[in-house]
Amino acid sequence: MNRAAVCMLLAGALVLGCAPGPGQTDAGWGALRNGDVVLFRHAEAPGIGDPPGMRLDDCSTQRNLDDTGRKQARRIGERFRERGIAVSTVLTSEWCRARDTATLAFPAIKARVDSAFNSLFSDRSREPEQSERARALLLAWRGPGVLVVTTHQANISALTGVAPASGEGVVMRSRQGALAVVGTLPTDGQ
Repeated sequence: MNRAAVCMLLAGALVLGCAPGPGQTDAGWGALRNGDVVLFRHAEAPGIGDPPGMRLDDCSTQRNLDDTGRKQARRIGERFRERGIAVSTVLTSEWCRARDTATLAFPAIKARVDSAFNSLFSDRSREPEQSERARALLLAWRGPGVLVVTTHQANISALTGVAPASGEGVVMRSRQGALAVVGTLPTDGQ
């Protein structure tokens, strides 16, 4: 491989936050520690985007978790409890599917809604400002325990370069004033 190709690969890795590749998902559970952040894409909610006329104050107008998604959300919390990983704070988007994921996964923790994690899917013009607000919140986290955020694929991709599946988590850590991806948490509980 020539020098230009190596430089392009390295630049791509920096842009993507050195996102983990296939087979590296176990590294997320093994690397997860006090003070880390996990960005979860909400659990399974069939469809793409939201229906026309969607309102944040009315879940019946939104795309919501189905039975599979509700089971998946509960399993997220079970995985943390089985591993003895302390989650002290949960933040969520205002969208019902993200709030429901947080509530089902971590019923003992009162999830706080934060608009910095609202869906960017239908309005990418907000991405730079909203991502910067989200990044500042995540960089400020030091614990105790783990901060869990339930949000949306577009938001996670904007922050990490990773496009997670429904219910998949991306483990991040603050390193020298920047967020680094240290692994992913698979959706199947393994």
